[in-house]
Amino acid sequence: MDRSTYDTYIDVLQRELVCALGCTEPIAVAYVAALARDALATMPDHLEVACSGNIIKNVKSVTVPNSDGQRGIEAAATLGCVGGDATRALEVLESITDGDRTRTRELVEENFCTVSLAQDVPNLYVRVIATGAGHEACACVAGRHTNVVELTRDGESITVDGITPNEQDTCAQGAEPEEPGLSSLSLEGIWEFIHEVDIEDIREMIERQISLNKAISDEGLSGDWGARIGKTLLLTRPDDITCRARAAAAAGSDARMSGCAMPVVINCGSGNQGITCSLPVYEYAQYLRISHDEMLRAVALSDLTAIHAKRFIGELSAFCGAVTAATGAGAAICYLRGGTFGQYQATIANTLANVGGIVCDGAKPSCAAKIAAAVDAAILGCDMALANVDFRPGEGLIGETTEETIRSMGYVGRVGMHPTDVEILNIMIGKTICS
Repeated sequence: MDRSTYDTYIDVLQRELVCALGCTEPIAVAYVAALARDALATMPDHLEVACSGNIIKNVKSVTVPNSDGQRGIEAAATLGCVGGDATRALEVLESITDGDRTRTRELVEENFCTVSLAQDVPNLYVRVIATGAGHEACACVAGRHTNVVELTRDGESITVDGITPNEQDTCAQGAEPEEPGLSSLSLEGIWEFIHEVDIEDIREMIERQISLNKAISDEGLSGDWGARIGKTLLLTRPDDITCRARAAAAAGSDARMSGCAMPVVINCGSGNQGITCSLPVYEYAQYLRISHDEMLRAVALSDLTAIHAKRFIGELSAFCGAVTAATGAGAAICYLRGGTFGQYQATIANTLANVGGIVCDGAKPSCAAKIAAAVDAAILGCDMALANVDFRPGEGLIGETTEETIRSMGYVGRVGMHPTDVEILNIMIGKTICS
């Protein structure tokens, strides 16, 4: 692999594997609200929040982290405005106090924050207008959770908290720009990179991913969070490695979706996906007695595979991101079990052929169950590949190559499932009544 491509792969990992506190959609809302407050330079009298349908969908039913059980966009925006630290980005709510939580409840009751659905915007879009003291400030992210495209005070673009808006990247009319370097990813390149990478170039970020994500998984297994999917799985078959791999990932989601205030390392903008990429691979590495450094390579393989599979879908859609994350995990487990490059590819295609149709109906406790199902399918896909059994081209969305399969599934998730996404949102907000 040439040095430029090698460095690009490292940059992609560094950009994707960042820390976040809680579900990233309410965190994004809180982050933008904190930025708008800082742009105003005083506590606002009122907030106006405009969000894409996918943001509304993913914030509606999930507990806002560090909020003591509060839910919804109004709570996320208000809490970010009252006590958020915008310099912490996706950890904006880490320093929230009891007083902040109490004040947030009061302001939500007083209709301090109003919310509207933004039209013709990217699937990931949050814009907050803060007014007070005779001034108006605006902050907006689009395309990615921390991609600030607007930051103004009284209509003038400004720099706040060291952030200058990326005004060339406005994402108008729903266009979603691709992150730098993603077009360089390929399955062949990922496989080559993992075999050549200097382990010291990835050690710190992958070890942090495993450490933080395992900590919240352990919390999910020891406590009574969410629907207790991970805990239930582990109680049923504690000695089954496939069950342990599923339980580890599900338990992290159990805790996250119910407001556990522990940081995680995300992938593709999602903590659930960061957990799913890493913990099943970690569990298999322990079971197979793989060396620590080889386990780090495998997790990096999982991360890059998931990023590559998800890039054709976008940050948010009606396609459940647990599927692409689990696909990465299954591919890495194949690597740990001695799979060839062809079997690595077959694992990916087998997984996508199985669970490519799981829909995303928002962030909530049942995400943990979808993660468990997706990881189960990925392990089956790996078992099939290692037995040299796979689905054939022309069967459903299976293409002549695995790269074609990934792109076909991405097109379905990004374009084909867009009307589904609209109908899911309409049902969730009560606009459509099913009878």
